[in-house]
Amino acid sequence: SRVALALTAIGADPRDVGGYNLLTPLGDYDKTVWQGVNGAIWALIALDSGNYDMPDNPEAETQATRQMYIDHILSRQLDDGGWTLTSNGGQGESDPDITGMALQALSRYQDQEEVRQATDKALDCMSARQNAAGGFSSWETTNLESSVQMLVALCQLGIPLDDARFVKNGNTLLDNILSFRQADGSF
Repeated sequence: SRVALALTAIGADPRDVGGYNLLTPLGDYDKTVWQGVNGAIWALIALDSGNYDMPDNPEAETQATRQMYIDHILSRQLDDGGWTLTSNGGQGESDPDITGMALQALSRYQDQEEVRQATDKALDCMSARQNAAGGFSSWETTNLESSVQMLVALCQLGIPLDDARFVKNGNTLLDNILSFRQADGSF
């Protein structure tokens, strides 16, 4: 998924790299979700990055569809509204990194009622988890990555940075991200 996404970003076609279609593995549902919810998330993000058709994978035991990946992600949503890397749904504390990624993957499917409801629940969860500096913590550590994943998710969902749900003590996600900027301009 990440190679297909990178190739798409630079204008290359992942369906023809040295005669190979690098998207073909994403047509194998079982192997893609074997690694957990992250597999389904990034398969959708990669496929949607170039509006690619779901590739046929003749070696797959189960031919994947986008809907199967959507359903897999939805089935792993935690009771608190978010997702975590090891999530099988149900109990547990959501992680803003994985929740942001799941929201990115689901952003194009808001026309489905179940997806929209899951998205609303996740946004409520992340709003409640956002800290006073406008950022997030993952694995009990405040970090840039968590804020960036949520920023990308909000952008893909068309939610403005000054949305009241994501402003804490006057700090937006962007304010939090800029707080990680070093003197030389790097992050």
